[in-house]
Amino acid sequence: MRKQIVAGNWKMNKTAEEALILASEVVNMVKDEVNTDVQVIIAPPAIYLSTLQKYTETAPNIGIAAQNCSNKASGAYTGEISASMLKSIGVTHVILGHSERREYFKETNEQLAEKVNIVLENGLTPIFCCGETLELRQGGDFLAFVASQLTDSLFHLSPEDFAKVVIAYEPIWAIGTGLTASSEQAQEMHAYLRGHLATKYGQEAADNTSILYGGSCNEKNAQELFACADVDGGLIGGASLKSREFTNIAKSF
Repeated sequence: MRKQIVAGNWKMNKTAEEALILASEVVNMVKDEVNTDVQVIIAPPAIYLSTLQKYTETAPNIGIAAQNCSNKASGAYTGEISASMLKSIGVTHVILGHSERREYFKETNEQLAEKVNIVLENGLTPIFCCGETLELRQGGDFLAFVASQLTDSLFHLSPEDFAKVVIAYEPIWAIGTGLTASSEQAQEMHAYLRGHLATKYGQEAADNTSILYGGSCNEKNAQELFACADVDGGLIGGASLKSREFTNIAKSF
């Protein structure tokens, strides 16, 4: 049985005081209102991870994620944060390959494969992002393109390691634009990706992989999206900065 997951990516938002307030509100609301079968994850800026981890550890179904990590174990890489550092402060998940990292920082599938490896080596769960631009979608070859991101960055993993990975599909054309893939479009892609995973790891492994939807998901459309057979939750951006809306999304299952 694959997990139902709602992860909130705060991106580069919130001062220290604002982050404390938001985390406290989310944790208390989730503990009071959200079914414990739903895994809730918050991903604040790295500077707040150590402080906010103490909030999340008070509930068994709440985890904390880094928004990125280095592909190096340690060394002279000024400004970088290693997976072992994240592990040492209680981080449970790491978002890898977000479209903004791919676009602005030119992260490649090969670099992301290295990051996946080092995250798994440190006992953390990668939330691996994939997705297509509007140009690719309109060009008609978007399914194969997104599948290739999985192939290039994940298909080197053993079945045992692959079973620890969470996937997040991001229609890049629907991030921060107010556009949202229809539930039919989301289901089409999620089902296609699950089928692609089955070609490498078998149907049972594919059926056990959580695939999240990550494109302008909000409290108004979450229930319809999460009702799709192959949508197992959401990677939430802007709506995760509002405690009530984020909690309502987590309740949408």
